[in-house]
Amino acid sequence: MGIGKRIDEKEQEKSENKEENKQKENEVFVPEEPKFSFDDIILPQSVREQILNAADYAKNSKIVFEDWGLEETHKYSKRIGINLYGESGTGKTMAAHAIAKHLGRKILAVNYADIESKYVGETPKNIRKAFEAGKATGSIIFFDEADAILSRRVTNMSNATDVSVNQTRSVMLMLMNEYQDFIIFATNFISNFDPAFMRRISVHVKFELPDETCRELLWKKYIPKKMPTDLDPLKIAKKYDGISGSDISNAVLNAAFRAARQKDNLVKQEYFFDAVEDILKSKRANTIGQVTVTERPVSEEYAKAQIAKINERGDAM
Repeated sequence: MGIGKRIDEKEQEKSENKEENKQKENEVFVPEEPKFSFDDIILPQSVREQILNAADYAKNSKIVFEDWGLEETHKYSKRIGINLYGESGTGKTMAAHAIAKHLGRKILAVNYADIESKYVGETPKNIRKAFEAGKATGSIIFFDEADAILSRRVTNMSNATDVSVNQTRSVMLMLMNEYQDFIIFATNFISNFDPAFMRRISVHVKFELPDETCRELLWKKYIPKKMPTDLDPLKIAKKYDGISGSDISNAVLNAAFRAARQKDNLVKQEYFFDAVEDILKSKRANTIGQVTVTERPVSEEYAKAQIAKINERGDAM
């Protein structure tokens, strides 16, 4: 009786774990209320206008397609995809949330980590689940770091992984064709996009590092009124370019913590200058030795051959 009881308990535990894992799997793609509005982000006017134009396309689609009957003559034009691309820290993710807020809808954020699977064939299934969740909840789907899923297809397939990559891209293309709603993409590396995806995305909006006017507004935005400081936002905006909104946010934090650590009653202007200098120094270090290429420097066959040689040497050791 004791053994039978233990076996029953183990079976019940396995069943509960299986059900729990299934529930967690279904909870991966959960929509949320947008965290930001257009009042929360500072963008050049031209970028803001491009985004609003695309958002209003989605807002007015019912009038155009349903009320005015264009769904009969333009059956596959109802969908709209907007791709936000540019340097890191320039507000792309915030803008995606602001678009959803502008449209009065929830946002379903999908990161590559949520859909990538080590098991061949599972990643396409997860992509389907994301689209199904978006449709079922009426949410706007947002693919962050989209180049990971929209990258170029493998031309010379030699193993199961290559086949799986192409299968994933094909499924994504099919789902984008079928999905008659708003999809947002964001990427730092638009050059990695497969041309087939580029053609299916209606609007591409480039995010650039803020100009002097935007930098001044960002410094004012991220410095609370309660924080004692002698910083002149216009002066530091003029002095330093080549930094993003995220960099400015971090610089304010670093300057404030430095003042608090040194028990100063004032967050001195020089602390902000030093914080920005450190950020720019790290950026320069990060770009040393990097080479920008628009095409593969060597053929795919050559690269695979070199990897095979390295593996052979490793086996021989």
